[in-house]
Amino acid sequence: MNTDIQAYNDKQPMVDKEICKLLASTIDSELTGSESKIWHAHPVWFLDGNPIVGYSKQKAGWRLMFWSGASFEEDKLNVTGKKFKDASIFYTAVDQININALKRWLKKSREIQWDYKNIVARKGQLERLK
Repeated sequence: MNTDIQAYNDKQPMVDKEICKLLASTIDSELTGSESKIWHAHPVWFLDGNPIVGYSKQKAGWRLMFWSGASFEEDKLNVTGKKFKDASIFYTAVDQININALKRWLKKSREIQWDYKNIVARKGQLERLK
């Protein structure tokens, strides 16, 4: 695991630490070949420089966000906006994480990608990569 992400997870209270540890270890094992780092103060995984998945603490709990998740057609992932293609799910306890669903979403995140890496150059317009 990326040492900065490990340090981020270790700073969390025990209940939150368990959620972070399970998310990070599952993402690491399923997104082999990805780059991970703390980006905008949160753990994020990238494929070819494109953000794929990350998590952050919010009022509703731990938000697991897939940058291209709106295209996954998964009922459990909430799509909030229309301009971007992200979708999220919130967790407040480790037992809420469905590992099989998480692995399925991670597989889809490799197969379905929108080009966030070049969004600034395209003046806010997203193009489908895969």
